[in-house]
Order: sequence, then structure tokens, then C-alpha cells
Amino acid sequence: MKFSRNIIIILFALFAVHSVLAQGTFTNPLMSSGADPWSIYKDGYYYYTHTLGNRLDIWRTKNLADLANAERKTIWTPPAGTLYSKDIWAPEIHFLQGKWYVYFAADDGKNETHRLYVLENASTDPMAGEWVFKGKISDETDKWAIDGSVMEINKKLYMVWSGWEGDVNGQQDIYIAQLKNPWTVESSRVKISSPEFEWERHGDIPNDPNNPPHVNVNEGPQFLLHNEKLFVVYSASGCWTDFYTLGMLSTTVKADLLDPKSWTKSKTPVFQPSPEAKVFSPGHNSFFKSPNGKEDWILYHANDEPGQGCGHHRSPRMQKFSWTKDGLPSFGTPVAKGVKLEIPK
Repeated sequence: MKFSRNIIIILFALFAVHSVLAQGTFTNPLMSSGADPWSIYKDGYYYYTHTLGNRLDIWRTKNLADLANAERKTIWTPPAGTLYSKDIWAPEIHFLQGKWYVYFAADDGKNETHRLYVLENASTDPMAGEWVFKGKISDETDKWAIDGSVMEINKKLYMVWSGWEGDVNGQQDIYIAQLKNPWTVESSRVKISSPEFEWERHGDIPNDPNNPPHVNVNEGPQFLLHNEKLFVVYSASGCWTDFYTLGMLSTTVKADLLDPKSWTKSKTPVFQPSPEAKVFSPGHNSFFKSPNGKEDWILYHANDEPGQGCGHHRSPRMQKFSWTKDGLPSFGTPVAKGVKLEIPK
């Protein structure tokens, strides 16, 4: 009996140690599916969302590595028969000026009607309260727009997004504008990036009568602030290709952000596919801080195999990144599926 009791104690101790280790590490992907992942950390919780297509859900968890088991709530389902009833893409949840906002793109079933929209919630808890549809958020041109993201910089709100210059599909550029408030554009839009390098221009669409034969893509722009340096990290080339990758624009917080000349584009990708690690088409990223505020993390989606395109195979992944002595982000290479990583501290 004494021997058996000691064995039980040892097994229990080993189980406890295993549990602690399990809580201290995680492996990618965070979930089996989830494109365009976005997360922020506030008041002890991560709030997360990704593209679902027909509604908006948010997740809440104290440990983003345990996202698959997070609390989840549908906060908005669009009414039928509107310009924003279908193809709900790339939602983002933000806390701005004391309220919660969710930005997203939607259309009426036809891609050319895609525009950006915003919801507002005055509750301190985004899982409670009422989400109010504030309507479309657009500059005066009201052109095709997706992938809106917002940041307050020097006490001013700015929005970046991916859009068409005209009314015909063929190229997606990155635009920026200043906001009057979280749901209203105040300035004219300014183009700060177009696909110009070879790695930005993979976009053939063979045998698809609903699309042009080729589309050049800059999309999914994300602000990243570090000391006095400001970056916009964006996705380049078509997500339907295996060349989907991240590029970067750089400036400073003291510059005129609405002047295209203020922005410098990296001539090479800053985060790209890793066939060796079996990570394909990594892109549409976002950034978040660890709970202690000292670690910077990149959250992105990727495929496990080549040729999987823009569908449900895309899964959310995250990894910590560092900074160079020159103050530039160093994202490294995508970590292979199943590799143990320490959770955000």
C-alpha cells in the first residue's frame, strides 16, 4: 500500500509539472482555421476576431495560446438584402476614445461593392453592451475598400486600408486618411503604396470569368509603432498564390503622414513563405503586446501546403519578434507547425 501510495504521489507530481509546462508553451496553429486574425490585449484579456464571412464574432481569453478554448460571442449578424450583407472580411476590434469599435469590409455579394463599415459599443466590456451599426466609413471618393485599420498617432486618428484607384479591379493599393472621429473620415485619401516590386506582383487568376486575368495586390495594412518610428506592414501579391508575403513602409511620428513622400518602402519582403518549415502564404497579420507590455508579437494566417489559396485552410499563428539596433522590426521566419514556443509573458 505504501509503495502504491508513493507511486500515485510521484505520478501526480509528474502530471502537475506537465500541466505547468503545457500552460507555459504552445504550438502553432492556434486554431485549425481562421483567416485575417486580429487581436489586442486590454485589462487582462486578449480580444480576438477573424474572417467568418457571414457575421462578426469576438473571442476573449487570458491566454491567446489557448484561443481554441476561448469564450466566444457573435456580436453582429447583417440584415439581408443590404450592401453589407455578405462577404464580411477582415474584422478588427479597437478601443478608441473610451469606446469599442469593430471595423470590417462587406458587400452585397458582388466584390465591386466592397466597402468599409464600423460598429460601436459604449460598454467597458465588449462581450456585453450593445453593438450599434454606425454605417459606412469612407473618404469622399467612396471607392472599393477592404482591410481597414485605425491607430491614434499624436492625438489624431488615422485609418489605412486597401483600395482601388478607380472602379475596375486590377490593382489594390494602400491608402491613408485622417479621421474626424472613429466612424468618420475627415481628410482626402492618400495613396502611400502600390505594387511595384516583383514580389508584390504575383497575381495571375487563370480561367475565372468573374475576375480579371491578373491582379496586383497590396492589402491588409497594419500600423506598428516603436518609439519615434512608425511602420505600415502590409500583405503583397495575391492570397490565392503561394507568394503571399509581407512588405513594409517606414516613417516617423513627426512626419506628415498624409504626404506620400514621408513613407519609404522596403525593397524586399520582411516576412515570407518558408517551404522548409511548410508555412505557405503567410500574411494578413496584426500585432499585439504581451501582458507585461514588454514583448512584441506578430499574429498572422498561413497555409500548411502549397496551392491552398485563400480558403478555409488558412489558420492563425503567432510568434514573438524583436527589434534591430536601428529600430526596425525583425520578424524572422515563420515557425513550423508543432514547434513549442513560450506563451506571451
